[in-house]
Amino acid sequence: MPRITPNLWFDTEGEEAANFYVSVFPNSEITSITHYGEAGPREAGTVLTVGFVLDGQEYIAINGGPEFPFTEAVSLMITCADQKEIDHYWSKLSEGGEEGPCGWLKDRYGLSWQVVPTGMVELLNNPDTARAQRAMSAVMGMKKLDVAAIHAAADQA
Repeated sequence: MPRITPNLWFDTEGEEAANFYVSVFPNSEITSITHYGEAGPREAGTVLTVGFVLDGQEYIAINGGPEFPFTEAVSLMITCADQKEIDHYWSKLSEGGEEGPCGWLKDRYGLSWQVVPTGMVELLNNPDTARAQRAMSAVMGMKKLDVAAIHAAADQA
């Protein structure tokens, strides 16, 4: 199967954003930087694309201009092992950004992220539909997800 590489469109801050993301995630690095040439459409020498890897997943940041800002229609989900990881990624990614409901946030560049615990899908699809609904009700009342509170709500009789 061909490799799928998400391409993230920025106005001018692609390199800054890539450096930020690489600082947040372990085993991450900038792999390439290309620049606009004389053919434009931006000033020759300015950054066109930045290739980067976040813990094994390749991405490209392109400085394409202001025409296409990020929306919540696309988000990146981080499945965290525990509350400590949720707290870490939530703190780093929401700094200078905007906290949203149900484990969603926008980072300082406007990119949407979902910061969720491992097992969330299974909990919300639990065959005990009342348990699943109690968990979902708890999630709906949160910004940053609290794993213990979600499980406590799910387990209430």
